[in-house]
Amino acid sequence: MAHFRIEGGYPLNGTIRPSGNKNAALPALSATLLTEDPVILHNVPRIGDVETMLALLSHLGVDVTWIGSSSVRLVARDVQARRLDPALCREIRASILLAGPLLARVGHLELPPPGGDVIGRRRIDTHILALEHLGAQITFNRTFVFRTSGLRAASILLDEASVTATENAIMAAVLAPGTTVIRNAACEPHVQDLCRLLNRMGAQIEGIGSNVLTIHGVDRLHGTEYTLGPDYIEIGSYLGLGAITPGEIRIEPVQFDDLQMILWVFERRFNVHVIRDGNALVVPDGQELRIIPDVGGAIPKVDDAPWPMFPADLMSIALVVATQAEGVILIHEKLFESRLYFVDKLISMGAHIILCDPHRAVVSGPARLHGQILSSPDIRAGMALLIAALIAEGESIIHNIEQIDRGYQRIEEKLRPLGAHIERLPD
Repeated sequence: MAHFRIEGGYPLNGTIRPSGNKNAALPALSATLLTEDPVILHNVPRIGDVETMLALLSHLGVDVTWIGSSSVRLVARDVQARRLDPALCREIRASILLAGPLLARVGHLELPPPGGDVIGRRRIDTHILALEHLGAQITFNRTFVFRTSGLRAASILLDEASVTATENAIMAAVLAPGTTVIRNAACEPHVQDLCRLLNRMGAQIEGIGSNVLTIHGVDRLHGTEYTLGPDYIEIGSYLGLGAITPGEIRIEPVQFDDLQMILWVFERRFNVHVIRDGNALVVPDGQELRIIPDVGGAIPKVDDAPWPMFPADLMSIALVVATQAEGVILIHEKLFESRLYFVDKLISMGAHIILCDPHRAVVSGPARLHGQILSSPDIRAGMALLIAALIAEGESIIHNIEQIDRGYQRIEEKLRPLGAHIERLPD
């Protein structure tokens, strides 16, 4: 166990490199179960959730070898349908992503309830709906038991555009005979990454990037090498950091196609000025943050929605940026009813926030923040508190930073070269 000690108020200058997309890495690692051949993944973030997923795969008999600082080789030659470790499953939500590939590979899986961030109810009904359409039988008595005598193609309409349910359905369908059509599919960049990886392995997936996926089942998949894209949520976090701290931050590499709505919100809601320079995003010094009202002077809002709209994982970051912008704005978190419950910690630092209900907060800025003793409740709220601490007057202590480590690779080692005064210390 460790904590961060942060001295706020220092300018940040320099270049920061985002790691590979966490939410692409986890399904990509799961997809290696679909072939006996070696699969090498590059640009894999060395974060807590990835290490937990690798531990689950090792438990199933996958040979896992890091062959570089961010490259991992996986060989699922002798997969065993063991009951998954309940302690590991409690650590990450993504343990559910093992269901689709294991049903396709061995036809059986015992899965303890998946864990992850406590940000509200996170239903798995859509996973069950999709996998049952594909020929799985699923029962639950403190543990989920998935079985199939053989998966088959199906026409599936998801009841919500769930990212992980879409990914599970894709991985189950790629080896199912016939043609599967998934409608209302999620189409986030990490879903696209999974589809491209599977196609490199021999799958036949059409409609990548849309909400209708057509999957022609194949007899087998083979090994490949694949490089994951940069994490656009991490990039959005650094964009928020650069917007409210003095100094100039350069973020590279980025994929601008992944950032369109993120940049729109920062530029058109908070008046953040950015420069696009090749495959880099520059956040210059001297930002004049202000809330840009809607037509007629109405109070604007930032709300989240499935891709390509503003991502839920950046709502905590947007809220912190709003505390430093002149004006009033509504933050409306539609997807998770507990994500905004960290705002009391920002209020204790001096932020002007009214929490209207579990989904809505009104923020008035700018507010002068001061250091506090804090605790990270989840990955994204933890990063938001870290950003707040870096602009606050005085010293802040952030406990439970293992939550931050689940999504951000050694964040203090990326921030110190910029001039951040941050230390990782044992509790």
